[in-house]
Amino acid sequence: MGNYFQPEIETASREEILSIQNEKIVKQVKHAYDNVKYYRDLMDEKGVKPEDIKGVDDIKKLPFLSKADLREAYPYGLLGTDLKNCVRIQSTSGTTGKRVVAFYTQHDIDLWEECCARAIVAVGGSNEDVVQVCYGYGLFTGGAGLHGGSHKVGSLTLPMSSGNTERQIQFMMDLGSTILCCTPSYAAYIGETLAERGYKPEDNKLKAGIFGAEPWTEEMRRSIEKSLGIKAYDIYGLTEISGPGVAFECEAQSGMHINEDHFYVEVIDPETGEVLPEGSKGELVFTSLDKEAFPLIRYRTRDICVLSREKCSCGRTHVKMTKPMGRSDDMMIIRGVNVFPSQIETVLLNEGYTPNYQIVVDRVNNSDTLDIYVELAPDQFSDIVSVTQKREKKLESAMRTMLGIGPRIHLVPPKTITRSEGKAVRVIDNRKLHD
Repeated sequence: MGNYFQPEIETASREEILSIQNEKIVKQVKHAYDNVKYYRDLMDEKGVKPEDIKGVDDIKKLPFLSKADLREAYPYGLLGTDLKNCVRIQSTSGTTGKRVVAFYTQHDIDLWEECCARAIVAVGGSNEDVVQVCYGYGLFTGGAGLHGGSHKVGSLTLPMSSGNTERQIQFMMDLGSTILCCTPSYAAYIGETLAERGYKPEDNKLKAGIFGAEPWTEEMRRSIEKSLGIKAYDIYGLTEISGPGVAFECEAQSGMHINEDHFYVEVIDPETGEVLPEGSKGELVFTSLDKEAFPLIRYRTRDICVLSREKCSCGRTHVKMTKPMGRSDDMMIIRGVNVFPSQIETVLLNEGYTPNYQIVVDRVNNSDTLDIYVELAPDQFSDIVSVTQKREKKLESAMRTMLGIGPRIHLVPPKTITRSEGKAVRVIDNRKLHD
């Protein structure tokens, strides 16, 4: 048996979980219908009323929500309560620079932090631990979620945020951090930096790491575990649904347990929208069962996964999801940031460049790289190096403003990017993510 933050619910029987979900979905659909005009219009269009939903078996009658709906309803169109009841927003970037904004009541934050607390306790965390949170703080959900979860557990919390690796290492060694929370690529970088400073894995007091916000392989997991002398655990979440803590790994490290008392999950065929049987590979769809401020129902994540209800050695009974095996849209996750080719295209066109470009993503020393090759029009081409470099720097700055991360821009002569007769090959992702 494992460690639990809320043992009675984390080890509840299938019948108990279903009973909770059935009760919550009826209330949530009524809440969304009564308070969110945008969703009410979608339901009316589909000819479904709240009284048609008697439990989770009826959820397939309801319309889906997508990222496009969130952008269309920005900023307040999906708000499910009076603004005066909201205490916080978190946000993620959208495809064309318009952000997705998620609202939270205090109740929503409490439940989200409990989910993150479950993740911390699942990796062996308690009130005797020192939890170093190096996810970004601010609009990004990573820092806030794990910070709040650590407080719920009663751990000493180091709110480090990302970057400033020298200070991270100083605090880690001086204060004896035992649990590290950050992106896997940053964990790998910390491991490398420690080795460069002459530290051995046994010199730190870390025992576990909770890493998410970007895809990573089993090879990377083993590499991090070796360099830091820890067990590395995965965590999953979306800003739209709450943030990290929607699902988390236990000591079995064989998939992430979804907090089914707060999130109802389906797997659908991304083309047809048909709900697939358990064990099928398809797109994850989540319903927030008790979010007050931002009650998303049947939200299409675009993440491709498989669900499993096989009995877990940790004793938890909640369904497990695999690591996402890719996406059903064109979004890339680079250094924990969502990047869409359409964002890049928007900047290029705004800056007066041709839409002939190629994006090359790679991973060098466990850190993602982003290179964008942009073809110049004949009248833009110059063989004066300083002129080209100046233009590249200006475009890099515009891209950083749009994307939130800085790519390397390469302006190339006309007709040098290979044309495709079919769909243009815009993205070359050289990272070994799905091996």
